[in-house]
Amino acid sequence: MLVSLNWLNELIDVSDYTPEELAEIITKTGIEVEGVDPVAEAATGVVVGYVKSCGQHPNADKLSLCQVDVGEETLQIVCGAPNIAEGQKVAVATPGAVLPGNFKIKKTKLRGEESNGMICSLQELGVDEKDVPEEYKEGIFVFPENVEPGQDAIKLLNLDDKIIELGLTPNRADAMSMAGVAYEVAAAIDGSYTLEEERLDTVEEPASNHVSVQVEDADANPYYGAFVIQDVQVGPSPLWIQNRLTASGIRPINNVVDITNYVLLEYGQPLHAFDFDRFGSGQIVTRRAKDGEVIKTLDDQERTLTPEHLVITNGEEAHAIAGVMGGAKSEVQDDTKTILLEAAYFSPAVVRQSSSDHGLRSESSTRFEKGVDPNRVERAGKRAAELLQKYAGGTVLQGVVSFDELDRSEKQVTIETSVINKRLGTEISPEEIGQILRRLQFTFVQDGEVFHISAPTRRGDIELFEDMLEEVARIYGYDNLPFTLPQGASQAGGLSLNQQLKRKIKAYFEGAGLDETITYSLTKEDWATKLVSPEVEREAVSPVGLAMPMSEEHSHLRLSQLPEMLQSLSYNVARKQNDLAYYEVGTVFISEEENVTKQPREVLRASGALTGQWLAHPWQQEKKEVDFFVVKGIVEGLSEQLDIPFEYEKGRLPDMHPGRTAIIKAGGKEIGFIGQVHPKLQKAFGLKETYVFDLNAEELMSQYEKEEAFQTIPRYPSVSRDIALVVDETVAAGDIAATIEEAGAPLVKDVQVFDLYQGEHMEEGKKSLAYNLLYLDPNRTLKDEEVEAAHENILNAVKEQHKAELRS
Repeated sequence: MLVSLNWLNELIDVSDYTPEELAEIITKTGIEVEGVDPVAEAATGVVVGYVKSCGQHPNADKLSLCQVDVGEETLQIVCGAPNIAEGQKVAVATPGAVLPGNFKIKKTKLRGEESNGMICSLQELGVDEKDVPEEYKEGIFVFPENVEPGQDAIKLLNLDDKIIELGLTPNRADAMSMAGVAYEVAAAIDGSYTLEEERLDTVEEPASNHVSVQVEDADANPYYGAFVIQDVQVGPSPLWIQNRLTASGIRPINNVVDITNYVLLEYGQPLHAFDFDRFGSGQIVTRRAKDGEVIKTLDDQERTLTPEHLVITNGEEAHAIAGVMGGAKSEVQDDTKTILLEAAYFSPAVVRQSSSDHGLRSESSTRFEKGVDPNRVERAGKRAAELLQKYAGGTVLQGVVSFDELDRSEKQVTIETSVINKRLGTEISPEEIGQILRRLQFTFVQDGEVFHISAPTRRGDIELFEDMLEEVARIYGYDNLPFTLPQGASQAGGLSLNQQLKRKIKAYFEGAGLDETITYSLTKEDWATKLVSPEVEREAVSPVGLAMPMSEEHSHLRLSQLPEMLQSLSYNVARKQNDLAYYEVGTVFISEEENVTKQPREVLRASGALTGQWLAHPWQQEKKEVDFFVVKGIVEGLSEQLDIPFEYEKGRLPDMHPGRTAIIKAGGKEIGFIGQVHPKLQKAFGLKETYVFDLNAEELMSQYEKEEAFQTIPRYPSVSRDIALVVDETVAAGDIAATIEEAGAPLVKDVQVFDLYQGEHMEEGKKSLAYNLLYLDPNRTLKDEEVEAAHENILNAVKEQHKAELRS
């Protein structure tokens, strides 16, 4: 649940608390706050401007030259937005303004014309693309209300708001609304809040003249209320409603849809608006769907129904899947004039079944699944009708046409002060318990130390003594509960070094951006010998087969984790998840004899498989596909984490790309490999370019030095030199780097290759490799002569050993 702090502050005064202080208070009373974030990155100098005139730029077809009144002055601004027009009220970043991303606005000239500022789109003001109304996605934002030039546009757009994200447990459905959060905060800070009564004016004509309601399954739908609103004018909703929806992660659409979404957030009660004329009948019938019945939903998908699904019909044709999504046929459109507004209570189990079967998770279904307040269903309909009357020009017909067998009774719970104190180990007085119940706004009758409590229907989670015990404890304050340390001798537990290292390796991979996967230790026979690391292949005689396998798919113990990981990639890619990065730390099973008479040896290995994009920054128009060097960088990062140097040698392995594969060594021993999966094997798994690595984790653990070594920061300056060498294209860059380190010792402390060039201006069969060399003596300042001598020694060594020539 995303809670707008500005909106919350209008319901209950929390101005005395910083967002962080309020988040801590809410967390301490039992609802975890997962984060406090601004609606948008801070921006300054953005005001409302009135476009007094808008003409064609004399030197550019796609630019407009605008005169914009910003309150104190009129600015000339060049604008490229296609929807800019005279008479608009727009957001203007004046000279000196700073937009998100530290983008500073200055006076400038565009195609020879002076431009004193920028007319902004919502995206440029920091609004997420998904929250921008469709009409403004390709242009600047136009204020829908009569705002004054010079006003603070950031405040008007609610971009100075903070969002508190609540991590709700399934039992706290009451906090899935702003009203519910306000009740909760009021109890936490001992404040005051009560949901205001709706103020609805209706005409004398009854709604029952136009609609009737029939419910065939009262258990699945104990209440259905229908409101009729005529003379509706569909258009943009008020700016304050759009702001609150955007802050809650809902994109504004039009005033009718926005109002139903607004009331959903405010009351926690889902509503649905049908176009009455497109509904096709004044008869509303809710029933179980017929087997094989088809409905086209608002997302333009045709969905086949079963009798387990509840539908809203016009007596014949289904127009909505109850509690989940409406039908496309009766969708509210620009020409809609009459609204049939639904306010209903649907069984959580029925909605959950429909949502699960159709893969539709919406704000509405989530609330119905957890249970809504039965006493707020009809009120929510009245609130929406009130807003439609005010902001859509609607005429509300008298009364709500309803079917009503809804249980609105309050749960009765009895608690006793002495039992509360015994359970909590406290000494809370009856007066304090009474004060806690008052803060929670629970009605009760006190009989000495005994309290007979009526839990309000908004708190559907209160049923038992233990529920009230928790309420008393959390409002009293978990920090105030007494505690004692265990008595007697004890010994702290701990992890072995190998367990610590295993966790360290996993933590590194996850920090690097990989997701953990756990695949089967059993695999099919033809996969058991694929993608096996060379040192494992030399040790293992053959994969171990099971005597009585459950299936052919899981008949042999694995020698590599990679085939099953590729299968996992294939499964997810087939379901449109294209950018994947997996790792697994698990065991392979090595048998050193043909006929297995003893258990195979288990060896812990760390493996990974990556495909698709590694990085994607659409806003910056940047993307990076997974390649050899991305995966090598991940492996080298592990090398640095464990402080174990890795060496790489070009290798050729079965099922691996012949030109993009390397054997990995550590301490002179082969520990695994890295590279691209062979294109044929990729195709067999239905994958595009895919890269893998496989490391012997046990060997890494054996080479790990527990004692960490520290080096002091050098007090003397280093000297950096670059050299570019022309060598045969068969010469490995790593061999040259090793020669440089050896010839330049002890002054050369670091060698990095930073460029490879082949092509034009380079002799055929040759390549240019550029290196950066770092010279340093930690005990003194180096002299130019010493660096020159070492540098010359290096050039002679690479020429002698690799026939390298200094590139001119």
